[in-house]
Amino acid sequence: MSRSLILGAGVSGLAAARLARDLGHAVTLYDEKAQPEALHQGFSLSHGAWDSTLLDGIDLVIASPGFSERSLPVVETLEFGLPVISEVEFASRLIDVPLAAITGTNGKTTVTEATSAMLETSGLEAPATGNIGAPLSDFANERYDALVVEVSSFQLRFIEDFHPAAAAITNVAEDHLDWHGSVTAYRAAKARIFENQDPDDLLVYDADDEGAASLAVQAGSHGFPVSGNSKPEGGGGPEAGELVVEDFRMNLGALTTDDPAHLSNLAMSVALSLRLGASHEAIAQVTQSFKPGRHRRSLVADADGILWINDSKATNPHAAMASIRAHRSVVLIAGGLAKGMDVSPLATAPGVRYLVGIGDCGEELAELAGESGRYAGTLDVAVEVAAQLAEQGDVVLLAPGCASFDQFDSYEARGDRFEELVEERLGGSQ
Repeated sequence: MSRSLILGAGVSGLAAARLARDLGHAVTLYDEKAQPEALHQGFSLSHGAWDSTLLDGIDLVIASPGFSERSLPVVETLEFGLPVISEVEFASRLIDVPLAAITGTNGKTTVTEATSAMLETSGLEAPATGNIGAPLSDFANERYDALVVEVSSFQLRFIEDFHPAAAAITNVAEDHLDWHGSVTAYRAAKARIFENQDPDDLLVYDADDEGAASLAVQAGSHGFPVSGNSKPEGGGGPEAGELVVEDFRMNLGALTTDDPAHLSNLAMSVALSLRLGASHEAIAQVTQSFKPGRHRRSLVADADGILWINDSKATNPHAAMASIRAHRSVVLIAGGLAKGMDVSPLATAPGVRYLVGIGDCGEELAELAGESGRYAGTLDVAVEVAAQLAEQGDVVLLAPGCASFDQFDSYEARGDRFEELVEERLGGSQ
């Protein structure tokens, strides 16, 4: 009987544990914190300080994203000579349907959701899974037409045979340095999405993003560049008032927004879904109605000529800078947990009239912004400060460029609070 040790008893760890148990493995979970749900599901759980004796007699270690490649359990497992794989790798070995896999610093959830919607509107069973919420292990040993998988750098770091028939890299910028230790290691993890692809497979990438484009040239699969600004040669994007991807065309005026980031995401989704069998009719239906999820450049209010926009999902400087560039005059609310990233570009971003700092690095950002910087500390105070600073024609933009965990449980909670504060102050969306 195989013996598996699962590092992490959260959602993905428990999914991997259930799958391993179904395969007949003897399963032990380790989590620093006590996790009652693991015991409730009948698993043996070790918690507290890491003890390397947990590796005795183990054949396979499956690591959850919460365990970085530099964490003691992972380091000692590798030193012990045992293989470490991610939950995505483990599940993919038991899946015999085409996979579309999407990774990137920003935008991967939007592309995953849109691709799944295009396929399912075509009448195919192709649910969205992976890092988006439902672990891939929950879909193993089941019958589907395809699976659309959002994969993070954490999950890609520990793959071996993971092989998507169609893959996408939305963009690659500095992020998660606290987990990977360096930009080089982070980029190397992202590049693994095409590691097992061959020339018959598809790799879609944003041609306007230097990080994604520089990785794509290393791939052995068929590269398909996209852009939200203009259609690149041999790729997809806006051309003569239409979104053009291979033989699919859609009038830009029929879309919910002409934001370049949105157009790039749609072009990626179209390319991926075409490869996996989506119909033109279904793709057209989805592209006309699809909107980015909440907390992604969402309009909260338009009052007195001032737009209030929630982009709490912008949890790194790359995403925040892209959000800022979409507007001419911005009162920016930024800051939070920097995760080892250089957030200084936010302080001098063109188009930012004022920067209102919040959270751990908010004071530093405000100081870097000089006369246009204000330190508010909390989001509650920041909304009041921004309201006083904003003038007609401005956009008050929550694009923190940082993680939320210094003050909130998630970027969703941060975005929800921003919307509550704006609606309380303005009396709701106008």
